[in-house]
Amino acid sequence: MNKKLQLFKYVTADLTSALAGWSLFILYWTQLPANPVYTDHDEQMLYRLFFRGLVLSPMVLLLIYYFTGYYNDVFRKSRLSELWQTFGNILLGSTIIYLALNIGNIPLNKPEGSLSPILSLFMFLFVITYLPRLICTTLTTRKVHSGKIGFNTLLIGSNSKAIEVWHEMINQKRGSGNKFIGFVTVNNGSQNGLSKYLPNLGKIDDIHNIITEKNVQEVIIAIEYNEHDMINLIINKLINVDVEIKAIPSLYDILTGRVRMSSILGTPLISVSHNPMPAWQQNVKTFLDYFIAIFALVITLPLTLFLVLAIKLTSKGPVFYSHERIGMYGKPFRIYKFRSMYNDAEKDGPELSSKNDGRITPIGKFMRRSRYDEIPNFFNVLKGEMSLVGPRPERKFYIEQIIQTAPHYLHLLKVKPGITSWGQVKYGYAENVDQMIQRLKYDLLYLDNMSLFVDFKILIYTILTIIKRSGI
Repeated sequence: MNKKLQLFKYVTADLTSALAGWSLFILYWTQLPANPVYTDHDEQMLYRLFFRGLVLSPMVLLLIYYFTGYYNDVFRKSRLSELWQTFGNILLGSTIIYLALNIGNIPLNKPEGSLSPILSLFMFLFVITYLPRLICTTLTTRKVHSGKIGFNTLLIGSNSKAIEVWHEMINQKRGSGNKFIGFVTVNNGSQNGLSKYLPNLGKIDDIHNIITEKNVQEVIIAIEYNEHDMINLIINKLINVDVEIKAIPSLYDILTGRVRMSSILGTPLISVSHNPMPAWQQNVKTFLDYFIAIFALVITLPLTLFLVLAIKLTSKGPVFYSHERIGMYGKPFRIYKFRSMYNDAEKDGPELSSKNDGRITPIGKFMRRSRYDEIPNFFNVLKGEMSLVGPRPERKFYIEQIIQTAPHYLHLLKVKPGITSWGQVKYGYAENVDQMIQRLKYDLLYLDNMSLFVDFKILIYTILTIIKRSGI
């Protein structure tokens, strides 16, 4: 199962379809109508229209497919959902192309009974785009159902519920693509009845290593009702891994409408690892991260040069400061900042700063009030380690202390950390672990309300903080 190859197939098919659909549209309006009469000026306009469309059509359409999340999961596609998604994407794309190229003002010979230019553009692009997609998705779906394409799957649970789920999924009329590699137990009292059918790979405490070593892509939680007190522990253990997480629903879950089925013949499961933002918003957010980061680095270049000189002249030590922080899925990365403290300020170990911290240099106090010390964070954004908006990343030293009191902190690791956050806007900098925990509720609220609208509001309040110089 080669994800990059499958993605290449879809992108190549869509690129070819965009070029072919546009070419057929021009052919229809210039060659097929009986006895077309064009002046030399008209022909020049049509040539320009054709070549501009060859550039614009694939660019517009591929961007729409990307931003709407069409390429996010290339192996698990529903043909019916794909039909509606393609319809909506082409409708939007053909409208943009029509207006951008000003096709309505181009001299086109319209034979009696023919379609309007915008409708014919939509029809050509839709048909010639959807047919290759339908073929590709159908072939892939058949390979998934037959087991030729599969996803390494780990069961959490070992008794009757786990056995029931395993039997039901392997005996489905059409396979779901799940290749069960084994199971893990959730407590020492488990009877491990599933061991008759699958290998026991360890306990819940070992799950992170198991997922990494076995290349697990999907986890199904199938624990007994008397083990439901373990659910928070299980979810917290799975926070730091990028896998699809599903769970068997209870009758309450079904009655309250939490179970959403995408396959009529599939086993009913609740998706636990849902994305906090719709795919199109997430892709727009990523695009804006890179665009604004580049823009910010360019416009702050004079300020950056001033700060570099000021830091160098006012205290000994390097201009930039970096240390390790924990990012998405618990992956460590080095965060970059302008040095705002005297050199070797943390020679005795990590220590949070305060308003009257004597370790902060005079230029450091100026930078912190306006958050200018965080300008180098934009390089972390360009490296894909951070976002503009998201929970502020912490050091492992403090995370280990936080989770002793608030283990739900680990939920923040489901998203990229940010340069600014709801917690920082509402609460400000934390001076100790207790304040970090108090600030945590705002970051959890952000996680439950993630949207581009919320991000824009946080960015506006952050800009106001910079203008008012109230960063400390």
